[in-house]
Amino acid sequence: MENGFEANSEASKNRLNNMVAITVVIVSVFMAVTKIKDDNIVQAMLQAKTDSVDTWSEFQSKRIKHHLAELGQNEMIALRATGNGNMEVLDKQIENYRKDIKRYDVEGKELEQKAREFQNQYDQLNYKDDQFDLSDATLSLSLAMLAIAALTGKRPLLYFSWIFAGLGMFMGLAGLLGLRLHPDWLVKLLT
Repeated sequence: MENGFEANSEASKNRLNNMVAITVVIVSVFMAVTKIKDDNIVQAMLQAKTDSVDTWSEFQSKRIKHHLAELGQNEMIALRATGNGNMEVLDKQIENYRKDIKRYDVEGKELEQKAREFQNQYDQLNYKDDQFDLSDATLSLSLAMLAIAALTGKRPLLYFSWIFAGLGMFMGLAGLLGLRLHPDWLVKLLT
């Protein structure tokens, strides 16, 4: 009688271990795929942030040049008002400063728009990165629970790990498919 119980117990443990093994493979493959996508997103985020910082720096440079051109123009206008100097040369210099000021206004607005676009791109990529981070975290928890389930032979732990695996896969699919799913409260808690 005891041999039948041991055989039944062994068969049950084998079924549990087989389910754990299959789940580990599925979760691991899914994590590998989403990790590649997440790494690509992080690289794109770094590029967008670099482009944003570079563009804001260029914008600041144009603002400084704009300010210097205004100062130069004001100086030439003041010199002209005193009646000292060659009026034709002063008028030409004032006109050059006005052209520079107009050009820096246009270029500055273009650079500001471009920098904001890079920042928006970064924010959109960060949204997806958060989805993949949450997916990775919940899938890692699932794998940990699967290891404990295999060691202890506790079937409820296997089922609980499936819940975490499902949540992780759901968040990973949201990132892969571009779904607007983002638990802001959880992301804010973890950042």
